[in-house]
Amino acid sequence: MENILKPEIQQFINANLTTDLHSLLLKKSPFPEASMLEIIQQIKGKKVAQRKFRFLLKEGIVFPPNLNLEQASSQSTAEFKAKNLQGKNFLDLTCGFGIDAYFLSENFEKVILIEQNSQLIEIVKHNWMILGRKANFINEKLEIFLTENTEKFDLIYLDPARRDHEKNKKFLLEDLSPNLLEIQEKLSEISDEIIVKLSPLIDISYLVSVLKSVSKIQIIAVKNEVKELLVFINSSSKSDEIEVSTINLESDEPEFFYKLNEEKSAISAFSEPLKFLYIPNNAVLKSGAFNVVSEKFNIKKLHPNSHFYTSDKRLNSFPGRILEVEKIEAKAIKKGEKFNIISKNHPLSPEEIKKKYKISDGGNSYLIFTQSQKGKIILKSV
Repeated sequence: MENILKPEIQQFINANLTTDLHSLLLKKSPFPEASMLEIIQQIKGKKVAQRKFRFLLKEGIVFPPNLNLEQASSQSTAEFKAKNLQGKNFLDLTCGFGIDAYFLSENFEKVILIEQNSQLIEIVKHNWMILGRKANFINEKLEIFLTENTEKFDLIYLDPARRDHEKNKKFLLEDLSPNLLEIQEKLSEISDEIIVKLSPLIDISYLVSVLKSVSKIQIIAVKNEVKELLVFINSSSKSDEIEVSTINLESDEPEFFYKLNEEKSAISAFSEPLKFLYIPNNAVLKSGAFNVVSEKFNIKKLHPNSHFYTSDKRLNSFPGRILEVEKIEAKAIKKGEKFNIISKNHPLSPEEIKKKYKISDGGNSYLIFTQSQKGKIILKSV
């Protein structure tokens, strides 16, 4: 790490941020103490930082291998997670590149970071020194730390590895590393508040069936792409009602909250298309709040399986896209027109629709192919 930080090498890295990396790879490194692969890795890291964690765009910051960059949270999701968190002792059992830890621990007096990868923890330690942040950096397997630890914490955070040794993705809790089901009891002994970051693909009903003391679930999307699911485990929680919140960061859409049990008793109303069409954002869709959305916003579904909603009034508090629409016949679609095409609960895919009607992507209007309770329909935004 010391070699890559030499001023002349850092200068070369900064001078080649826009250079084609394939052409660089074919060249010999001008520095005997740093290979071209090491140099390119730092260039890649700075490029990722430009779009993912801009607070690391400082002189002297070192970036880890691609996998660690890929697995690290973005700055926007980390900052959101850190809202309203504070206390005395913070423990991150799966530090990784330390993005989450940096923001989550900001309002804690004592910070302990556990990471079994010795090179990675040294990079994090160096970067935090550059950033002026202090912590206790421990290079150890978390299972060993938990066996030897006698301290209690106000908050424990962990992001279990979701890949096996062959780098295949895993989703069940018992297949993750660490196995949360095996260590949950131990975690609850040393902290009342535990936050676990999980894959957005994990099933919520499965989660609440296997985990104890779940108090809250957060589903975080960025620009309508669901990035992560957070489980809050609070051993002192006295309520059986689990709060689910959804957020679509980098949008002007509001957060949406509901109690998990509410969905079981909620009943959707149905209607043919009215003046406005409501399309929930992907965080809401992931939450499974299909009937609660209808009840809470007093809007009606088009079909049990479409998850499109409709109303005569425009509700700007809705967490998703709102389109003013009209129902059209297929013959009204002109060859060569451009539309943003949406197809849900309809036999034709967007590609098949474009081919059948000889239209293409683009333009300012939406064309929505879906179903109401009376059958297949086509809606056009106005």
